[in-house]
Amino acid sequence: MNTKVAILQHRLLHYRVDFFQRLHDELARHGVELMLVHGQASAAEAVRKDEGHLPWATRVRNRFLGVAGKDLIWQPLPRSARDADLCVMIQENRVLSNYPLILRRWLAGAGAPPLAFWGHGRNFQTTAPSGWRERWKSLMLRQVDWWFAYTSMTVDHLRASGFAADRISNLNNAIDVSAFRRQIEAVPEAELARWRTDLGLGDSQCIAVFCGSMYPEKKLDLLLAAADRIRAAQPDFHLLMIGDGPGAAEVRAAAASRPWLHVLGVRKGADKAALFRLACVQLNPGLVGLHVLDAFSAGLPMITTARALHSPEIAYLQGGTTGLVIDDDRPEAYAEAVSLLLRDASRLQAMRAACLEAAGRYTLDNMVSNFARGVLDCLERHGRLGRRST
Repeated sequence: MNTKVAILQHRLLHYRVDFFQRLHDELARHGVELMLVHGQASAAEAVRKDEGHLPWATRVRNRFLGVAGKDLIWQPLPRSARDADLCVMIQENRVLSNYPLILRRWLAGAGAPPLAFWGHGRNFQTTAPSGWRERWKSLMLRQVDWWFAYTSMTVDHLRASGFAADRISNLNNAIDVSAFRRQIEAVPEAELARWRTDLGLGDSQCIAVFCGSMYPEKKLDLLLAAADRIRAAQPDFHLLMIGDGPGAAEVRAAAASRPWLHVLGVRKGADKAALFRLACVQLNPGLVGLHVLDAFSAGLPMITTARALHSPEIAYLQGGTTGLVIDDDRPEAYAEAVSLLLRDASRLQAMRAACLEAAGRYTLDNMVSNFARGVLDCLERHGRLGRRST
């Protein structure tokens, strides 16, 4: 294989390992060598213990510089990656080593190997969308030849910023939830009955689940206030709270006086699958990200609010089809929308079916295919596929 593509990641996250392995294998089928270059976590990131390993990846030593509470990153480009026919960089202002590559591409002019960004396009969760960081990011996004966009929301932002639509690949960012889907399908009825007994759920069919990290952007105050109102309207309503984080103490305190509020901590595998099987909706008034795929794989419509600081994956949640996006973040408005849905069995069933259908679209296999197709299109457009073996 004579055609080489380098993807630069400042660190390799464990949930990306499977993606990169599949992409490596898919590109090899087309005679393209994938070279993954990554460094290591900063001291602040290392506490998360979320890094992965691939034996064929090239690991370099990052350099970090703390400025204004941010870790600026310099990631060396190994000599073996300097002749790549395409270099894909993560779009982050703080990755200083991106800028020499952009400058080199600009000085080389026509015929030089293309550069690409992979990212959100903008910070969807910033509280200063007109700040200098976002203005700089907007300027830099046009300094590459190709874009690998997380979702359609990134595509829309890139096109609005003047980037050509035919040089954008929409990845539909995903993780592999197929194992979780199999676990859900495999939960025995006896296990569901045990959970019902242990939690005092009785025969209620009006059960909601929250699953995720518990921090302010999740709007836990709104969720708890709305849950009180839902319970008043639906006497058999129960809310299962899965996860942990800085807001967990507040949730546990609320549960002390609410026997229908069940705080279960972090749950994985078969336990998580059983709890999702018990629920009919997922309540998440705050930030929505990749966890929407868990909801889809369980056939659970997700109910959120429009004004939360969502990640680009909010694009997958189609209001009225695979969930609800409430354009009002008052607890009473959220509670009313949820209560109406819980009382409308036919509408709820249709939405659950739509979620399962959506789960089949937003898959890791499709993301790999979208990325590989974008790589090949970019290489072909820039005349870099002519050297590949057949």
